[in-house]
Amino acid sequence: MSFVPVVKQAAPAVVNIYAKIVREVRRTPLQSDPFFERLFRDPFVDRQPRVQNSLGSGVILSADGIVVSNYHVVGMATDIRVVLNDRREYSARVLLGDEDSDLAILKIDTPDALPFLDLRKSDSVEVGELALAIGNPFGVGQTVSSGIVSGLARSGGSGGQGRGYFIQTDAPINPGNSGGALVDTAGRLIGVNTSILTRSGGSNGIGFAIPADLVAAFVAQAQQGNQTFGRPWAGISGQPLDADMAATLGFDRSGGIIISGLHAASPFLEAGLDVGDVILAVGGQPVNTPSEMIYRMSVAGLGAQADVKFSRQGVEQETAVALIAAPEVPTRDLLILPEESLFPGLSLARINPAVLAELNLPLEVEGVAVTDAGPYAARAGLRAGDVILELNGVALTHPDEAGAILSGQVRWIEMIVQRGAQRMSMRFRG
Repeated sequence: MSFVPVVKQAAPAVVNIYAKIVREVRRTPLQSDPFFERLFRDPFVDRQPRVQNSLGSGVILSADGIVVSNYHVVGMATDIRVVLNDRREYSARVLLGDEDSDLAILKIDTPDALPFLDLRKSDSVEVGELALAIGNPFGVGQTVSSGIVSGLARSGGSGGQGRGYFIQTDAPINPGNSGGALVDTAGRLIGVNTSILTRSGGSNGIGFAIPADLVAAFVAQAQQGNQTFGRPWAGISGQPLDADMAATLGFDRSGGIIISGLHAASPFLEAGLDVGDVILAVGGQPVNTPSEMIYRMSVAGLGAQADVKFSRQGVEQETAVALIAAPEVPTRDLLILPEESLFPGLSLARINPAVLAELNLPLEVEGVAVTDAGPYAARAGLRAGDVILELNGVALTHPDEAGAILSGQVRWIEMIVQRGAQRMSMRFRG
Protein backbone atom coordinates (compact mmCIF):
# COMPACT_ATOMS: atom_id res chain seq x y z
CA MET A 1 0.00 0.00 0.00
CA SER A 2 3.05 2.26 -0.30
CA PHE A 3 4.10 4.49 -3.21
CA VAL A 4 7.78 4.08 -2.31
CA PRO A 5 8.63 1.65 -5.17
CA VAL A 6 6.93 3.90 -7.72
CA VAL A 7 8.74 7.00 -6.48
CA LYS A 8 12.11 5.22 -6.49
CA GLN A 9 11.50 4.21 -10.09
CA ALA A 10 10.08 7.49 -11.43
CA ALA A 11 11.71 10.29 -9.41
CA PRO A 12 15.24 10.01 -10.90
CA ALA A 13 13.84 10.85 -14.35
CA VAL A 14 12.09 14.04 -13.16
CA VAL A 15 14.40 17.06 -13.23
CA ASN A 16 14.48 20.65 -12.04
CA ILE A 17 14.88 23.25 -14.77
CA TYR A 18 16.41 26.70 -14.35
CA ALA A 19 16.08 28.95 -17.37
CA LYS A 20 17.32 32.49 -18.09
CA ILE A 21 15.65 34.81 -20.55
CA VAL A 22 17.45 38.02 -21.54
CA ARG A 23 15.22 40.87 -22.67
CA GLU A 24 16.29 44.32 -23.86
CA VAL A 25 14.89 47.23 -21.88
CA ARG A 26 15.27 50.87 -22.97
CA ARG A 27 16.87 53.17 -20.43
CA THR A 28 14.51 56.14 -20.56
CA PRO A 29 10.81 56.73 -21.22
CA LEU A 30 11.69 58.74 -24.35
CA GLN A 31 13.61 55.75 -25.74
CA SER A 32 10.50 53.64 -25.17
CA ASP A 33 8.53 55.87 -27.51
CA PRO A 34 9.14 54.86 -31.18
CA PHE A 35 8.63 58.45 -32.35
CA PHE A 36 11.37 59.94 -30.15
CA GLU A 37 13.62 56.92 -30.61
CA ARG A 38 13.44 57.47 -34.37
CA LEU A 39 14.18 61.20 -34.14
CA PHE A 40 16.86 61.13 -31.47
CA ARG A 41 18.46 57.75 -32.01
CA ASP A 42 21.83 57.65 -30.25
CA PRO A 43 24.19 54.93 -31.47
CA PHE A 44 26.24 55.26 -28.28
CA VAL A 45 23.30 54.56 -25.96
CA ASP A 46 22.67 50.85 -25.62
CA ARG A 47 19.57 49.15 -24.42
CA GLN A 48 19.89 47.62 -20.97
CA PRO A 49 19.59 43.83 -20.89
CA ARG A 50 17.26 42.49 -18.24
CA VAL A 51 17.56 38.87 -17.10
CA GLN A 52 14.41 36.99 -16.15
CA ASN A 53 14.69 33.66 -14.36
CA SER A 54 12.21 30.84 -14.83
CA LEU A 55 11.84 27.84 -12.55
CA GLY A 56 10.07 24.62 -13.46
CA SER A 57 10.35 20.90 -13.95
CA GLY A 58 10.94 18.44 -16.76
CA VAL A 59 10.89 14.72 -17.54
CA ILE A 60 13.65 12.70 -19.19
CA LEU A 61 12.19 10.48 -21.92
CA SER A 62 15.27 8.73 -23.30
CA ALA A 63 18.65 7.55 -22.08
CA ASP A 64 20.41 9.91 -24.51
CA GLY A 65 18.86 13.03 -22.93
CA ILE A 66 15.55 13.90 -24.56
CA VAL A 67 13.59 15.98 -22.02
CA VAL A 68 10.03 17.36 -22.13
CA SER A 69 8.92 20.48 -20.28
CA ASN A 70 6.45 23.33 -20.68
CA TYR A 71 7.00 26.06 -23.26
CA HIS A 72 6.27 28.72 -20.66
CA VAL A 73 9.20 27.40 -18.61
CA VAL A 74 11.90 27.26 -21.30
CA GLY A 75 10.48 29.05 -24.35
CA MET A 76 12.78 31.87 -25.53
CA ALA A 77 15.38 30.95 -22.88
CA THR A 78 19.02 31.79 -23.57
CA ASP A 79 20.46 29.53 -20.88
CA ILE A 80 18.89 26.32 -19.57
CA ARG A 81 20.24 24.25 -16.70
CA VAL A 82 18.82 20.82 -15.92
CA VAL A 83 19.41 19.41 -12.42
CA LEU A 84 18.79 15.73 -11.77
CA ASN A 85 17.56 14.23 -8.52
CA ASP A 86 21.12 13.03 -7.74
CA ARG A 87 22.35 16.66 -8.13
CA ARG A 88 24.07 16.17 -11.50
CA GLU A 89 23.74 19.32 -13.63
CA TYR A 90 23.70 19.66 -17.40
CA SER A 91 23.09 22.42 -19.90
CA ALA A 92 20.27 21.84 -22.36
CA ARG A 93 18.96 23.33 -25.60
CA VAL A 94 15.46 23.53 -27.05
CA LEU A 95 14.88 21.27 -30.04
CA LEU A 96 11.21 22.08 -30.58
CA GLY A 97 8.71 24.34 -28.87
CA ASP A 98 5.04 25.17 -29.31
CA GLU A 99 3.32 27.90 -27.30
CA ASP A 100 -0.21 26.78 -28.19
CA SER A 101 0.31 23.30 -26.75
CA ASP A 102 2.67 24.65 -24.04
CA LEU A 103 5.20 21.91 -24.75
CA ALA A 104 8.94 22.04 -25.41
CA ILE A 105 11.39 19.26 -26.19
CA LEU A 106 14.94 19.71 -24.88
CA LYS A 107 18.20 17.85 -25.46
CA ILE A 108 20.91 17.23 -22.90
CA ASP A 109 24.24 16.58 -24.61
CA THR A 110 26.06 14.08 -22.43
CA PRO A 111 27.74 10.70 -22.89
CA ASP A 112 26.12 9.50 -19.67
CA ALA A 113 23.12 7.18 -19.84
CA LEU A 114 20.29 8.98 -18.08
CA PRO A 115 17.25 7.56 -16.23
CA PHE A 116 14.01 7.99 -18.19
CA LEU A 117 10.27 7.28 -18.03
CA ASP A 118 8.24 5.18 -20.42
CA LEU A 119 5.13 6.73 -21.96
CA ARG A 120 1.72 5.17 -21.39
CA LYS A 121 -0.94 5.18 -24.11
CA SER A 122 -3.33 7.96 -23.19
CA ASP A 123 -6.52 6.17 -24.25
CA SER A 124 -5.83 3.48 -21.65
CA VAL A 125 -5.98 6.00 -18.78
CA GLU A 126 -9.25 5.92 -16.83
CA VAL A 127 -10.96 8.23 -14.34
CA GLY A 128 -10.36 7.06 -10.78
CA GLU A 129 -6.84 5.75 -11.29
CA LEU A 130 -4.22 6.64 -8.69
CA ALA A 131 -1.69 9.18 -9.95
CA LEU A 132 1.44 10.84 -8.60
CA ALA A 133 2.59 14.37 -9.50
CA ILE A 134 6.38 14.83 -9.27
CA GLY A 135 8.03 18.21 -9.65
CA ASN A 136 9.68 21.16 -7.94
CA PRO A 137 6.86 23.31 -6.47
CA PHE A 138 7.88 26.81 -5.35
CA GLY A 139 11.53 25.80 -5.81
CA VAL A 140 11.61 23.86 -2.52
CA GLY A 141 13.07 20.75 -4.20
CA GLN A 142 11.66 17.62 -5.73
CA THR A 143 8.27 16.82 -4.22
CA VAL A 144 5.77 14.02 -4.73
CA SER A 145 2.01 14.45 -4.29
CA SER A 146 -0.71 11.87 -4.79
CA GLY A 147 -4.27 11.87 -6.06
CA ILE A 148 -6.40 10.37 -8.76
CA VAL A 149 -7.22 11.01 -12.38
CA SER A 150 -10.29 13.23 -11.93
CA GLY A 151 -11.35 13.67 -15.53
CA LEU A 152 -10.44 13.12 -19.17
CA ALA A 153 -11.01 15.13 -22.33
CA ARG A 154 -10.86 18.48 -20.58
CA SER A 155 -10.52 21.04 -23.34
CA GLY A 156 -10.38 24.78 -23.86
CA GLY A 157 -8.59 27.26 -21.61
CA SER A 158 -7.39 25.64 -18.42
CA GLY A 159 -5.90 28.64 -16.70
CA GLY A 160 -2.49 28.11 -18.32
CA GLN A 161 -0.98 28.93 -21.69
CA GLY A 162 -1.70 25.60 -23.31
CA ARG A 163 -4.90 25.17 -25.26
CA GLY A 164 -6.33 21.81 -26.15
CA TYR A 165 -6.98 18.48 -24.54
CA PHE A 166 -6.00 17.70 -20.93
CA ILE A 167 -6.05 15.06 -18.24
CA GLN A 168 -7.46 16.43 -14.98
CA THR A 169 -6.06 15.39 -11.61
CA ASP A 170 -6.53 16.31 -7.96
CA ALA A 171 -2.90 15.53 -7.13
CA PRO A 172 -1.69 18.92 -5.79
CA ILE A 173 0.14 20.92 -8.49
CA ASN A 174 1.70 24.26 -7.62
CA PRO A 175 3.95 26.84 -9.35
CA GLY A 176 7.21 25.09 -10.18
CA ASN A 177 5.45 21.80 -10.89
CA SER A 178 5.00 22.96 -14.49
CA GLY A 179 6.65 20.50 -16.85
CA GLY A 180 6.80 17.79 -14.19
CA ALA A 181 5.50 14.26 -14.39
CA LEU A 182 2.08 12.78 -13.75
CA VAL A 183 2.73 9.05 -13.41
CA ASP A 184 0.64 5.96 -12.78
CA THR A 185 1.27 3.30 -10.16
CA ALA A 186 3.60 1.46 -12.56
CA GLY A 187 5.82 4.53 -12.87
CA ARG A 188 4.80 5.29 -16.46
CA LEU A 189 4.27 8.85 -17.66
CA ILE A 190 0.62 9.58 -18.34
CA GLY A 191 0.92 13.35 -18.64
CA VAL A 192 3.04 16.50 -18.26
CA ASN A 193 1.71 18.84 -15.59
CA THR A 194 0.99 22.21 -17.14
CA SER A 195 -1.48 24.33 -15.15
CA ILE A 196 -4.03 24.60 -12.37
CA LEU A 197 -7.46 26.10 -11.96
CA THR A 198 -7.13 28.52 -9.07
CA ARG A 199 -8.31 31.81 -7.65
CA SER A 200 -5.63 32.18 -5.00
CA GLY A 201 -2.53 31.06 -6.91
CA GLY A 202 -2.26 27.80 -4.97
CA SER A 203 -3.58 24.34 -5.71
CA ASN A 204 -7.31 23.83 -5.24
CA GLY A 205 -7.29 20.22 -6.37
CA ILE A 206 -7.94 20.88 -10.07
CA GLY A 207 -4.78 20.43 -12.11
CA PHE A 208 -4.23 19.72 -15.78
CA ALA A 209 -1.69 17.55 -17.57
CA ILE A 210 -0.92 17.24 -21.28
CA PRO A 211 -1.48 13.59 -22.34
CA ALA A 212 1.53 11.39 -23.06
CA ASP A 213 0.31 10.62 -26.61
CA LEU A 214 0.74 14.27 -27.58
CA VAL A 215 4.15 14.33 -25.89
CA ALA A 216 5.13 11.32 -28.03
CA ALA A 217 4.09 13.19 -31.18
CA PHE A 218 6.29 16.13 -30.15
CA VAL A 219 9.27 13.88 -29.47
CA ALA A 220 8.87 12.19 -32.87
CA GLN A 221 8.90 15.53 -34.70
CA ALA A 222 11.85 16.81 -32.66
CA GLN A 223 13.84 13.70 -33.55
CA GLN A 224 13.01 14.33 -37.22
CA GLY A 225 14.67 17.75 -36.93
CA ASN A 226 11.54 19.93 -36.75
CA GLN A 227 11.93 23.14 -34.76
CA THR A 228 8.20 23.89 -34.76
CA PHE A 229 5.36 21.44 -34.27
CA GLY A 230 3.54 20.49 -37.47
CA ARG A 231 -0.14 20.32 -36.61
CA PRO A 232 -2.67 18.89 -39.10
CA TRP A 233 -5.10 21.46 -40.49
CA ALA A 234 -8.83 20.78 -40.47
CA GLY A 235 -10.07 23.82 -42.39
CA ILE A 236 -13.46 23.70 -40.70
CA SER A 237 -15.36 25.78 -38.18
CA GLY A 238 -17.85 24.20 -35.86
CA GLN A 239 -19.16 23.96 -32.33
CA PRO A 240 -20.23 21.27 -29.87
CA LEU A 241 -23.71 19.91 -30.50
CA ASP A 242 -25.44 20.36 -27.14
CA ALA A 243 -28.94 19.19 -26.18
CA ASP A 244 -30.67 22.49 -26.99
CA MET A 245 -29.07 22.74 -30.42
CA ALA A 246 -29.81 19.08 -31.13
CA ALA A 247 -33.50 19.61 -30.30
CA THR A 248 -33.66 22.76 -32.43
CA LEU A 249 -32.07 21.05 -35.44
CA GLY A 250 -34.10 17.87 -35.05
CA PHE A 251 -31.25 15.54 -34.03
CA ASP A 252 -32.16 12.62 -31.83
CA ARG A 253 -29.13 13.06 -29.55
CA SER A 254 -26.47 15.56 -28.54
CA GLY A 255 -22.71 15.06 -28.80
CA GLY A 256 -20.19 15.63 -31.55
CA ILE A 257 -19.21 18.75 -33.48
CA ILE A 258 -21.61 20.33 -35.95
CA ILE A 259 -19.85 21.86 -38.95
CA SER A 260 -20.77 25.49 -39.60
CA GLY A 261 -18.13 26.30 -42.22
CA LEU A 262 -15.63 24.64 -44.55
CA HIS A 263 -12.66 26.20 -46.31
CA ALA A 264 -12.39 25.43 -50.01
CA ALA A 265 -9.05 23.66 -49.37
CA SER A 266 -10.26 21.69 -46.32
CA PRO A 267 -9.35 17.98 -46.35
CA PHE A 268 -12.72 17.33 -44.69
CA LEU A 269 -14.47 18.89 -47.71
CA GLU A 270 -12.28 16.80 -49.99
CA ALA A 271 -13.36 13.68 -48.05
CA GLY A 272 -17.03 14.46 -48.61
CA LEU A 273 -18.18 16.27 -45.47
CA ASP A 274 -20.39 19.34 -45.70
CA VAL A 275 -21.89 22.12 -43.61
CA GLY A 276 -24.50 20.69 -41.22
CA ASP A 277 -22.77 17.33 -40.81
CA VAL A 278 -21.94 16.28 -37.24
CA ILE A 279 -18.47 14.83 -36.62
CA LEU A 280 -18.82 12.04 -34.05
CA ALA A 281 -15.40 10.36 -33.90
CA VAL A 282 -11.85 10.71 -35.23
CA GLY A 283 -9.55 7.71 -35.31
CA GLY A 284 -12.11 5.59 -33.54
CA GLN A 285 -12.35 7.96 -30.55
CA PRO A 286 -15.39 10.17 -29.83
CA VAL A 287 -14.91 13.93 -30.13
CA ASN A 288 -17.19 16.55 -28.64
CA THR A 289 -15.18 19.77 -29.03
CA PRO A 290 -12.94 21.21 -31.75
CA SER A 291 -9.98 20.96 -29.34
CA GLU A 292 -10.54 17.22 -28.94
CA MET A 293 -10.68 16.79 -32.71
CA ILE A 294 -7.41 18.69 -33.26
CA TYR A 295 -5.80 16.63 -30.48
CA ARG A 296 -6.80 13.38 -32.21
CA MET A 297 -5.46 14.67 -35.51
CA SER A 298 -2.19 15.84 -33.92
CA VAL A 299 -1.60 12.46 -32.28
CA ALA A 300 -2.18 10.67 -35.60
CA GLY A 301 0.37 13.01 -37.23
CA LEU A 302 0.92 14.75 -40.54
CA GLY A 303 0.83 12.52 -43.60
CA ALA A 304 -1.48 9.96 -42.02
CA GLN A 305 -5.16 9.37 -42.63
CA ALA A 306 -7.83 9.45 -39.96
CA ASP A 307 -11.09 7.54 -40.07
CA VAL A 308 -13.85 10.06 -39.38
CA LYS A 309 -17.35 9.02 -38.34
CA PHE A 310 -20.04 11.62 -38.98
CA SER A 311 -23.80 11.94 -39.07
CA ARG A 312 -25.72 13.44 -41.98
CA GLN A 313 -29.46 13.90 -41.46
CA GLY A 314 -29.41 11.19 -38.81
CA VAL A 315 -27.52 8.63 -40.90
CA GLU A 316 -24.06 7.69 -39.64
CA GLN A 317 -21.29 7.44 -42.22
CA GLU A 318 -17.52 6.99 -42.20
CA THR A 319 -14.78 8.34 -44.42
CA ALA A 320 -10.98 8.72 -44.45
CA VAL A 321 -9.56 12.24 -44.11
CA ALA A 322 -5.99 13.06 -45.15
CA LEU A 323 -4.06 14.84 -42.39
CA ILE A 324 -2.25 17.68 -44.12
CA ALA A 325 -0.47 20.86 -43.11
CA ALA A 326 -2.27 24.12 -43.85
CA PRO A 327 -1.45 24.86 -47.52
CA GLU A 328 0.65 27.88 -48.52
CA VAL A 329 -1.60 28.43 -51.54
CA PRO A 330 -1.73 31.13 -52.72
CA THR A 331 1.68 32.36 -51.57
CA ARG A 332 1.52 34.77 -48.65
CA ASP A 333 3.73 37.38 -50.40
CA LEU A 334 4.94 38.86 -47.11
CA LEU A 335 5.57 42.61 -47.26
CA ILE A 336 7.50 44.60 -44.64
CA LEU A 337 6.91 48.34 -45.00
CA PRO A 338 10.11 50.43 -45.45
CA GLU A 339 11.37 53.36 -43.37
CA GLU A 340 9.74 56.00 -45.60
CA SER A 341 6.24 54.55 -45.19
CA LEU A 342 3.65 55.61 -42.63
CA PHE A 343 4.24 52.51 -40.49
CA PRO A 344 7.86 51.28 -40.87
CA GLY A 345 8.28 47.62 -39.91
CA LEU A 346 4.61 46.73 -40.36
CA SER A 347 4.48 43.18 -41.81
CA LEU A 348 1.54 42.24 -44.02
CA ALA A 349 0.63 38.94 -45.66
CA ARG A 350 -1.88 37.69 -48.18
CA ILE A 351 -4.36 35.39 -46.46
CA ASN A 352 -4.05 31.69 -47.22
CA PRO A 353 -4.76 28.55 -45.13
CA ALA A 354 -1.32 28.65 -43.49
CA VAL A 355 -1.83 32.28 -42.42
CA LEU A 356 -5.33 31.45 -41.17
CA ALA A 357 -3.90 28.66 -39.01
CA GLU A 358 -0.92 30.64 -37.68
CA LEU A 359 -2.99 33.66 -36.65
CA ASN A 360 -6.14 31.71 -35.69
CA LEU A 361 -8.29 33.72 -38.08
CA PRO A 362 -11.88 32.95 -39.14
CA LEU A 363 -12.04 30.77 -42.25
CA GLU A 364 -14.12 33.23 -44.24
CA VAL A 365 -12.05 36.36 -43.57
CA GLU A 366 -10.77 38.38 -46.53
CA GLY A 367 -8.25 41.19 -46.69
CA VAL A 368 -4.60 41.49 -45.68
CA ALA A 369 -3.30 40.02 -42.42
CA VAL A 370 -0.97 41.79 -39.99
CA THR A 371 1.75 39.30 -39.02
CA ASP A 372 3.84 41.83 -37.06
CA ALA A 373 2.67 45.33 -36.20
CA GLY A 374 6.17 46.76 -35.73
CA PRO A 375 6.80 49.64 -33.30
CA TYR A 376 4.81 52.43 -34.97
CA ALA A 377 1.66 50.58 -36.01
CA ALA A 378 1.59 48.96 -32.57
CA ARG A 379 1.54 52.42 -30.98
CA ALA A 380 -1.34 53.29 -33.29
CA GLY A 381 -3.33 50.28 -32.08
CA LEU A 382 -2.65 47.53 -34.61
CA ARG A 383 -1.44 44.10 -33.54
CA ALA A 384 -0.56 40.74 -35.03
CA GLY A 385 -3.69 38.86 -36.08
CA ASP A 386 -5.58 41.95 -37.21
CA VAL A 387 -6.95 41.87 -40.75
CA ILE A 388 -6.98 45.11 -42.75
CA LEU A 389 -10.11 45.01 -44.89
CA GLU A 390 -10.00 48.48 -46.45
CA LEU A 391 -7.65 51.45 -46.80
CA ASN A 392 -9.20 54.77 -47.85
CA GLY A 393 -12.20 52.93 -49.24
CA VAL A 394 -10.15 50.41 -51.25
CA ALA A 395 -10.91 46.76 -50.44
CA LEU A 396 -7.62 44.91 -50.02
CA THR A 397 -6.70 41.50 -51.42
CA HIS A 398 -2.88 41.73 -51.56
CA PRO A 399 -0.15 43.30 -49.36
CA ASP A 400 1.19 45.33 -52.29
CA GLU A 401 -2.11 47.24 -52.46
CA ALA A 402 -1.72 48.24 -48.81
CA GLY A 403 1.97 49.08 -49.32
CA ALA A 404 1.21 51.43 -52.18
CA ILE A 405 -1.31 53.41 -50.13
CA LEU A 406 0.70 53.49 -46.89
CA SER A 407 3.87 54.57 -48.73
CA GLY A 408 2.15 57.24 -50.83
CA GLN A 409 1.64 60.93 -50.22
CA VAL A 410 -1.78 61.06 -48.55
CA ARG A 411 -3.19 63.46 -45.96
CA TRP A 412 -5.32 60.87 -44.15
CA ILE A 413 -5.46 57.12 -43.87
CA GLU A 414 -8.81 55.54 -43.02
CA MET A 415 -8.47 51.89 -42.15
CA ILE A 416 -11.18 49.25 -41.62
CA VAL A 417 -9.81 46.46 -39.43
CA GLN A 418 -11.26 43.14 -38.31
CA ARG A 419 -10.07 41.76 -34.98
CA GLY A 420 -11.71 38.43 -34.22
CA ALA A 421 -15.44 38.98 -34.73
CA GLN A 422 -15.15 42.75 -34.23
CA ARG A 423 -14.81 45.36 -36.96
CA MET A 424 -13.44 48.81 -36.25
CA SER A 425 -12.45 51.96 -38.08
CA MET A 426 -9.11 53.72 -37.51
CA ARG A 427 -8.01 57.09 -38.90
CA PHE A 428 -4.45 58.40 -39.07
CA ARG A 429 -2.82 61.57 -40.32
CA GLY A 430 -0.55 60.88 -43.30
